[in-house]
Amino acid sequence: MSLRIRISALSAIAVTLLAPVTLAQKPPAPAPPPPPPTSAPPSRPTNPSPFPSSSDPTQMREDLVMFLRGRIATHDGAPVPNDVLVERVCNNRTRQEVYASLHGDFSMQLGSRNDSYPAASGDSISPYGSTSRDPIQGIPRRELTNCELRASASGFQPRVVSLMGLDTFGGNVDVGLIVVQRGKKKEGTLDATLYKVPKDARKAYEKGVQAEKNGNLAEAHKYFENAVKLYPNSANTWFQFGIVLQKENQPDAARKAYTQATTIDTRFLPPYLSLATISYQAGNWTEVLDLTGHILNLDPMNHVAVNNYILDLDPMNYADAYFYNAMASYKLNKIEDAEKSALKAEHLDLRTHFPQVHLLLAEIFARKDHYAVAIAQMQTYLALAPNAKDADHVRAQLAKLEKLNTSPPTTEKLNQR
Repeated sequence: MSLRIRISALSAIAVTLLAPVTLAQKPPAPAPPPPPPTSAPPSRPTNPSPFPSSSDPTQMREDLVMFLRGRIATHDGAPVPNDVLVERVCNNRTRQEVYASLHGDFSMQLGSRNDSYPAASGDSISPYGSTSRDPIQGIPRRELTNCELRASASGFQPRVVSLMGLDTFGGNVDVGLIVVQRGKKKEGTLDATLYKVPKDARKAYEKGVQAEKNGNLAEAHKYFENAVKLYPNSANTWFQFGIVLQKENQPDAARKAYTQATTIDTRFLPPYLSLATISYQAGNWTEVLDLTGHILNLDPMNHVAVNNYILDLDPMNYADAYFYNAMASYKLNKIEDAEKSALKAEHLDLRTHFPQVHLLLAEIFARKDHYAVAIAQMQTYLALAPNAKDADHVRAQLAKLEKLNTSPPTTEKLNQR
């Protein structure tokens, strides 16, 4: 087959990816609860000794805890706010922080780069007695005896749960249900760290949430605008205000609200994803790469082998961030980075929210002359979106790729490698 035909086929595939996908103005919904683990957790060792020898590294590894999981609920059954912060505090020092999902679930990876143990403690050695992290990750179970989990959220009293009495085995520990109660108004100044807000601001916020849920955007706009005036230091309120402004087709105002939220708390990730969505739709690929890069740098899955993924239940969907990052990398000709992020997006997109990721992977693999893999990706896209507007075009490109895949290598093709 001639070089002209091959270039034409690959160029036609790329055309499909040039225009940003049309997305709804509402930021992506939170990820669903994680699927059941694909493999059983490490089992309890046979005839364990109550006094394991520190000289036996195998025995030490068998008692590592790699993930803490749990769920937050309110005492009155009200929806869980999406700014519930869960902290692991050891010896009165905060070691690690994550946000719970809108469903209340949270997952904390221990012994990873997101575990701030060495930095927070100021110790010169790691908790394993060496200067480097064990590639298996996790921390010894005995380290948790001096730790507690602390849950806090806007308008709720902080709840503390001790980890000393956990009677569990295996690398994944479920701490169960943590119930938080609404706090009463306290005298004195507000503690922004604990996300305490004045009564009037909290009331305006709750009315704004309800109005937005009922589809009354004008009322929601008024309540959120009042809430941020009464208490401008709530990242979550600015984020919710941005959602309403985006629904009202005010992208510039929405961007300002989201940006304000990021200046208040750089670890609150939903506004970063919303800003990335806006930049993606505008084709501002450098900005998309910067915003998603911030998200993925805080993503525990970014530091775990592909076969050991666990869905991190931050109140946003990492699949979206990986997809945007992949597209931005591809547009900026960072092909290897694009492939890595696209593969992760494919792995995490449980809702098949982005079937377009398969077209992106098809283009990447076709550029590498991996036609069989590219064909499989196109077939997956058509299976997920058989009635898409570009389905006929994709089928035509698929036929061309199938011809390229069955054609014997020519001198002309070999000279191009």
